[in-house]
Amino acid sequence: MQNTVLVVGAGPAGLSAAASVAAAGHRAVLVEKEEVLGGAPILSGYARLIPSGEWAKDAIGRMVARVEQDPNVTIHKGTRVTQVDGEAGDFTCTLSNGGTVQAGAIILCTGFTHFDSINKPEWGFGTYEDVLTTTQMEQMVAGGKIYCPSDGRTPERVAILLCVGSRDRQIGREWCSKVCCTVSANLAMEIKELSPETDVFIYYMDIRTFGLYEDRYYWKSQEEFKTKFVKARIAEVTRAPDGRLLVKGEDTLVKRPIVIPFDIVVHAIGMDPNEENPEIARIFGVGLEKHGFIERAEHYTNTCGTTRRGIYAAGAAYGPESIDDSISQGHAAAMRAVADLHALVRKAS
Repeated sequence: MQNTVLVVGAGPAGLSAAASVAAAGHRAVLVEKEEVLGGAPILSGYARLIPSGEWAKDAIGRMVARVEQDPNVTIHKGTRVTQVDGEAGDFTCTLSNGGTVQAGAIILCTGFTHFDSINKPEWGFGTYEDVLTTTQMEQMVAGGKIYCPSDGRTPERVAILLCVGSRDRQIGREWCSKVCCTVSANLAMEIKELSPETDVFIYYMDIRTFGLYEDRYYWKSQEEFKTKFVKARIAEVTRAPDGRLLVKGEDTLVKRPIVIPFDIVVHAIGMDPNEENPEIARIFGVGLEKHGFIERAEHYTNTCGTTRRGIYAAGAAYGPESIDDSISQGHAAAMRAVADLHALVRKAS
């Protein structure tokens, strides 16, 4: 029987899981394919996080420091798991760096892949320099200056297009990515804070600032920061003769076509399954649900489980998820794994 828990992926969920395993008195081995810990918030240069308002580098940085300083956590950077043998309580995991880990349980915190806006070519990404993604715009916010990449000028008008790579059956993305509406409303406020003279418009099908986020982001962005929300179907983004971008589509409230000039157009990109999930499923012997995320076990009595006993998952590995909920799920998966290991020990004795 092994007391070690292997955690795969060092984003918010994985950092939380590793810290929680260690806090429970077990050894955690954290394996991260990148050379940097922190996952998407660090690798993609997120700005302020929702709902805390903290800078990603500070909030996630604390989580990284916590596991790096914990003697019960062993970290392998730039490393992958290449093979898993055994069963719950006694897994043998082979690593790409030549090492092996004997683990009683495994927690998959392998996250997601940002939707690639190249797959939505009619909306101008990859064609026009001033068409950006939310991650690129957050990097600009983190840098402290809002400007048009094409010529450095301060934009008079910025459009944020929602549901890019979400709720779009034509490109095989049937799911809502859960956080994009709130992230976009927050981004609109951040743009206005740095560039008060810039007008920000959000074009949406529906607004889903779920839970307690409605007044903090949806209403606040309109009432305090004068963000304009337009219910619309966007057809394409082109360039006007004067070099500005043209957002073309239909205002679905008044049922009329629109052609609106903007200096910057931002794609609110959705959350795809981790592009490596087919290989992850093969190596760890777990199932994938129909969209390609890791398949959950029956949730009511097998919380955080997968289709293979002894292997758990958390965060955006299961589907689109917020950072805060990913952190909570990482902790929950750790507690579930530790509890199940204790049950195996009792059963064996």
